[in-house]
Amino acid sequence: MFRPCIDLRNGSVVQIVGGTLRDDPADGEAETVNFVSTRSSDSYASQYRSDGLAGGHVIMLGPGNVTAARNALAAWPGGMQIGGGIDGTNARQWLDAGGSHVIVTSWLVVDGALSATRLAALVDSVGRERLVIDLSCRWRDGEYWVVTDRWQRFTDVRVDAEILSRLADSCAEFLIHGVDVEGLSQGIDVDLVALLAEHSPIPATYAGGARSLADLQMVHDASDGRVDLTIGSALDIFGGSGVTYAECVEFNRSHSPA
Repeated sequence: MFRPCIDLRNGSVVQIVGGTLRDDPADGEAETVNFVSTRSSDSYASQYRSDGLAGGHVIMLGPGNVTAARNALAAWPGGMQIGGGIDGTNARQWLDAGGSHVIVTSWLVVDGALSATRLAALVDSVGRERLVIDLSCRWRDGEYWVVTDRWQRFTDVRVDAEILSRLADSCAEFLIHGVDVEGLSQGIDVDLVALLAEHSPIPATYAGGARSLADLQMVHDASDGRVDLTIGSALDIFGGSGVTYAECVEFNRSHSPA
């Protein structure tokens, strides 16, 4: 199924090339922004609500996005997940602000490894049923590795059958961006989708590189409907030309249980 998104950068709804995201581009490699919307975050959330597209995500890409994120959640309380800078001190606040789930990665990683202590504390705080673990990853040395800190820092966490099985007991869903293809609209990471389809015991949403309705159909068929797809830069409401939002809404309606 199609899952919508609201990516926020400096308070605006944007689409970026994920692998180029920087808080400070002084190192000479500035981020690549595909699209900056003139629409507000809450207008997108209201549109998703009107079309019954529950389970999408609001992602705060760096600082300056709190107000826009809160506005989006207020437009559809309980309808969207929230991620970006979520940790053990503020997770409950974001649920109270209207998030259906909190999405967490970076805070769970200490010295390159997943912290069982922090994960247990977060589950105690918000409940397994309202936690989404973000396993966004990049390909290196023949394997997928979770990346944190704006997708720039490699961890020691591999995305494989073992980690998916282990973490499934502590969260409701997984969110996985294929960072190497994120924002490029040149096709999804088929191998990563196949890995999730075969090994994720719980619902998973894949994002990265989707460019057409055929990609949505492929992910649905390859996973027997167990992996959902987020489409960003290729979508017409984000300035893209590969697929229309209306087509995605109709896809969900035609594939929903009778």
